[in-house]
Amino acid sequence: MKRRNAIAKIMGAIDNELVLCNIGFPSRELYDIEDRNENFYMIGSMGLVSSIGLGLALAKPNKKIVIIDGDGSFLMNLGSVITIFAQNPSNLTWIVINNEAYGSTGNQETYAKHLDLKEMAKSVGIKNCYNYEEIDLKEIINNNECNFICFNTEPGNSSAPIIDLTPIEIKKRFMKSI
Repeated sequence: MKRRNAIAKIMGAIDNELVLCNIGFPSRELYDIEDRNENFYMIGSMGLVSSIGLGLALAKPNKKIVIIDGDGSFLMNLGSVITIFAQNPSNLTWIVINNEAYGSTGNQETYAKHLDLKEMAKSVGIKNCYNYEEIDLKEIINNNECNFICFNTEPGNSSAPIIDLTPIEIKKRFMKSI
């Protein structure tokens, strides 16, 4: 399965949750699949969508937050997994799409090829760690626990269009939705 199909499956489990998406092609694919005001598309801050998602989860404890991240970004900001474990927000589901590649810069291999990202999160102390194939995603998102999900896919980008919103427009409409 390609990342675009994974994002479509994720969005199939989304109702009114706030969705924050990693930079580059993942955001472009999400925008093409299901643009909504409740989606926040990262522009140029690789590795930080998990930190932003954590901050939002802590600021809005009554809203469900879903992070769509990539393996390269996860590995770039390993401190985030420790901070998310320590804060343990019950409204946060962090999905890492592991295609073992830096998709937005030419599909160079990441070190995720040699790692088990689910086990990494689990070893830090996150209690609810899953592989996507093992779960009912909608049920996990709604379980009032902090969740980490690894979604393994093949490398490759779709021909998703460029997001035709400015970063200011993305921010304003997202802030209005929350």
